[in-house]
Amino acid sequence: MLDTLRRTFELHGFAGIETRAVEPLDQLLRKGETSKEVYVLRRLQEEGDPSDGAAGDRGGKGDKQLGLHFDLTVPFARYVLENAGHLAFPFKRHQIQKVWRGERPQDGRFREFVQADIDVVGAGELPYHFEVELPLVMAEALGELRSIGVPEVRILVNNRKVAEGFYRGLGLGDVEGVLRSIDKLDKVGPDKVAALLVAETGATPEQAAACLALAAISGSDASVAERVRALADEHGVTSELLEEGLGELSALIDAAAVRAPGVVVADLKIARGLDYYTGSVYETVLVGHEQLGSICSGGRYDTLASDGANTYPGVGLSIGVSRLVSRLLSAGLVRSTRSVPSAVVVAVTSEETRPASDAVAVALRSRGIPVEVAPSAAKFGKQIKFADRRGIPFVWFPAGIGADGEVVPHQVKDIRSGEQVAADPAVWAPSAEDLWPRVVPAGE
Repeated sequence: MLDTLRRTFELHGFAGIETRAVEPLDQLLRKGETSKEVYVLRRLQEEGDPSDGAAGDRGGKGDKQLGLHFDLTVPFARYVLENAGHLAFPFKRHQIQKVWRGERPQDGRFREFVQADIDVVGAGELPYHFEVELPLVMAEALGELRSIGVPEVRILVNNRKVAEGFYRGLGLGDVEGVLRSIDKLDKVGPDKVAALLVAETGATPEQAAACLALAAISGSDASVAERVRALADEHGVTSELLEEGLGELSALIDAAAVRAPGVVVADLKIARGLDYYTGSVYETVLVGHEQLGSICSGGRYDTLASDGANTYPGVGLSIGVSRLVSRLLSAGLVRSTRSVPSAVVVAVTSEETRPASDAVAVALRSRGIPVEVAPSAAKFGKQIKFADRRGIPFVWFPAGIGADGEVVPHQVKDIRSGEQVAADPAVWAPSAEDLWPRVVPAGE
């Protein structure tokens, strides 16, 4: 899966980078509510040091506070600032690394997991068309995984300008608070979100109802913008920001309808609770398995990377690869053809003849065939069972001298069918399907 994603990203010009696992805590805490999920690191303290404390302490006195990165966007912003003089903008990067989050492990949730990100960052400005390009690149990458059993995906999009313009037009000042509440809609339902809006953002019941009405609008054509405008008229909302956001959202939907029909859908409840998004926001679901939640998300950010004098706006999306894989496995959608790389086990007749078995393995590996040699010179039946337990399809019997003194040629056995034929280590090869393990739809 990682190879497929990486290949697709690079086909679109995204360069691969890797950033350090540890970042300054003050940088990691720029993401609002998720700050409570950061794993904080301490330098090793001398025994009895009064600054030593619980594992969750934010470092010893005088230490620069550090934490493990819990996504790849904030580290990327730091990378851009440190290397701006060496990068050609707009800079397109992909990054596939582990991240850490301090949350309770459960189905689809991990403390340590792999993410795969793509971002494009500009210097001073970033044209809107990248907000169209990025979700389509991600849709293509995920589409390439269809062959291994990943279901069709649907990318749900919204625009923060639409939401902010509408909320401010209603008279709501705590836009970030409203967005965080709306972001919980799928988890807690409209009644509880309405109560949150009233209790936490100061909205009236009428304003909360209007926010929920906006969140209920979705579609894959220009009618979405007209329905939003009609709702705005109904509540007396006028906003240049709202109109700007609707124009951008319509442009994205129109372009996606041409390049990837049916894949991108406007959904006005997509809020993305993180504070730094400023334009398009995205979430991705598996069609027919929407209950599994989003497996890919992101958006436009204008101020995350800034050194005070220069700003580097960007847009990006991130796949929770571990989350996606766990969902596919728990739902029984995919399987692996075998659990180890080896396509062949070379049998060992006796420990004295092990060098002959090793020579066969060397010959096969030199032609790119993954091979292992049997661990012991047991009866051939046991060596075949060893291969079968590991899902290895072929067992190779090296040439030797038979009981009657005749030369027995090399033979290879397909233990699935029982077929056994003479073979030459210099030319024999398994089929393309058997050469390496594959991930396939569960039904195959």
